Amino acid sequence: MTNLFIQKLCLRAPLCDADVNALAAATSRIQHYDAGQDLITEGSKPDFAYIILEGFACRYRIMPDGSRSILAYLVPGDGCDLHASILNRMVHSISTLTPCTVAPIPYRTIKELAAYRPNIYLALWWSVLVDESILQEWLVGVGRRSSDKQLAHFFCEVLTRLQSVGLALDTSYRIPLTQSELADTAGLSHVHVQRVLTDLRKAKLIEGGRKGWTVPDLTRLRAFSGFDPGYLHLSPLGENSKAETTADLSNATREDFLKKFGSSDFFPD
Repeated sequence: MTNLFIQKLCLRAPLCDADVNALAAATSRIQHYDAGQDLITEGSKPDFAYIILEGFACRYRIMPDGSRSILAYLVPGDGCDLHASILNRMVHSISTLTPCTVAPIPYRTIKELAAYRPNIYLALWWSVLVDESILQEWLVGVGRRSSDKQLAHFFCEVLTRLQSVGLALDTSYRIPLTQSELADTAGLSHVHVQRVLTDLRKAKLIEGGRKGWTVPDLTRLRAFSGFDPGYLHLSPLGENSKAETTADLSNATREDFLKKFGSSDFFPD
């Protein structure tokens, strides 16, 4: 099985063979979960972060009235709350939406990788910051997009994230999100979501039904929803000149840091 987590991190930092081997060892123990199972529950203090290798999961909160709010989708290659060990308790739950294969990584291992392998540290921070960027985009969608464009934007985002790790390249790829899950994501009633999805189908922007959805023309759906993938930060390393700061810092010396970043309080001239 291809480790999409490592594949994704390799796009964001210059990982050497030793880095890749360390990540492979850290994610070598896998577990299988059925759909609808919690990996982490709100209020707990887990000892592990979970890497999604196959399947779909989500972050969610249960409201006082029993309704659910989905806060994020987790697709193959994503890490679940890699930084959460510094918190006193989890403020959300993580549940599988489909059958999932996951790799639990002890937070102690994550801290060791970050401490001794600077490029892994850089890649993990990139992953956390992209999660924050996605959440900001969702807030914009809830606050300012019409319901039809909001749902269309979700479809574009999920497909684009999957394509970045080599999945969903076939136009017939079925996105396994139900009407109920889309309603819990957009903060809309199930009746409203059903009506919006019907309109999107009539416009031939999406196809499908209860078991999932396909997008016949992603370019057209992107234009309809105003989707700009920039907030996902998917440009290959080196494509953007600003990515020059992601230099290979494995086994860096004092001189290497000074050359790249100049003097600092830690390395005074």
